[in-house]
Amino acid sequence: MSAQSPAIPNPQVSLEYGPPITLELAKRMLEAAEAEAARNGWPLALAIVDSAARLVAFHRMDNTQNASSDNARWKAESAANYRRPTKLFEDAVAGGGPGLRVLSQPNVMAVEGGLPIVANGKVIGAIGVSGMHASQDAQVARAGLAAMA
Repeated sequence: MSAQSPAIPNPQVSLEYGPPITLELAKRMLEAAEAEAARNGWPLALAIVDSAARLVAFHRMDNTQNASSDNARWKAESAANYRRPTKLFEDAVAGGGPGLRVLSQPNVMAVEGGLPIVANGKVIGAIGVSGMHASQDAQVARAGLAAMA
């Protein structure tokens, strides 16, 4: 599978779904994300879902808070189902006004740390990370995406 750079998709462009991520690629991405978390001493939960938002791979590092397991999966599912980073939902809610409509969307995790996985211009899955500050979760998720290159 030829992968494009791990750039974050433009939310104004509707990406198509592609074939589901392979277990081999999901494992490689989890390893890269976990290595980034370990380098920083961050106990995190890491989830990878396929293009249908179904769990493919999951790691829960030692001493990760219990709620992070579900949160990581929900971030990944949101990023896959809506084909965009969860940070966009967080920003919409933080902006108030019309952005609060996000709260009425089903199954949206409006917290940074969920990113779509894009290969050949199509969403093949998503990664979700939880356990630290949302920006730190996102840093680890980006490290997972970088393993595609």
